[in-house]
Amino acid sequence: MTPRVKEILRNYDGNPPGVLMNLARLLMSGRLAGTGRLVILPVDQGFEHGPARSFAPNPSGYDPRYHFQLGIEAGCNAYAAPLGFLEAGAAEFAGQIPLILKLNNNDSLHATKNPNSAITGSVRDALRLGCCAVGYTIYPGSAHSQEMYQHLREIAEEAKSYGLAVVVWSYPRGEGLSKEGETGIDVAAYAAQIAAQLGAHIIKVKVPSAHLEQAAAKKVYEEEKVPISTPADRIRHVVQSAFDGRRIVIFSGGAKGEDQKIFDEARAIRDGGGFGSIIGRNSFQRQKPEALVFLSTVMKIYSGELP
Repeated sequence: MTPRVKEILRNYDGNPPGVLMNLARLLMSGRLAGTGRLVILPVDQGFEHGPARSFAPNPSGYDPRYHFQLGIEAGCNAYAAPLGFLEAGAAEFAGQIPLILKLNNNDSLHATKNPNSAITGSVRDALRLGCCAVGYTIYPGSAHSQEMYQHLREIAEEAKSYGLAVVVWSYPRGEGLSKEGETGIDVAAYAAQIAAQLGAHIIKVKVPSAHLEQAAAKKVYEEEKVPISTPADRIRHVVQSAFDGRRIVIFSGGAKGEDQKIFDEARAIRDGGGFGSIIGRNSFQRQKPEALVFLSTVMKIYSGELP
């Protein structure tokens, strides 16, 4: 184990030894092992957005085994997916890549300004499949957020009792937020704080913009001159909001976009003290040779091989 990984684990003093072991497993796996950086492959989009929207650009993705193979060949730290996808390949690829079971999911067949998610897997499922962590999505700002917070508390308590790490997708949404506000710096930092307060070991948020959504927060940001002018400044502030960097914060890759934009975001995450990326559609919606080159470039940025 490297000094950097030991340093990160010290931030989780008081957690059960099993949790520390599984966090170490994540941090010591794949191409970025030991660096303190993470690149995770998440594939919950088939449930969240539908199969054609997710996999038609690269039909190999309809096969759950493809994503195991992609994560392993790319050297990702972990692969995260709902129950069905993990069950379809966990035995065949056992021990080859750390797994994260996504315990709740939402579909896009019922449009709502206040999203909620159904619990679609259990801690026992995660243990049965050999996972090192469970994942759970919360929607701060939704009318259903309080219910989700309560469910997460119960799930996190159970997961930690068995030594599993807890990964929280914290995505602000709701009728009280503008579309721009969902990724505003004040809202993104708030989302990271909420996830940390709910006991997350690893927090996933979207890359923040310079927009300030809340009038009361905007006043403080301006009076205190909180640095948010550059992408790296904003990443640094979100990480600061997760217990002054004592919790691992990773950032979403979002919908498939221009490569250079993703690479520039990775540099901002690296330079701002973020811990890495969780990149789904920008990875698996490409043919595998292209996806491997793309993920290799992201990892080279995080490892410092590329400026």
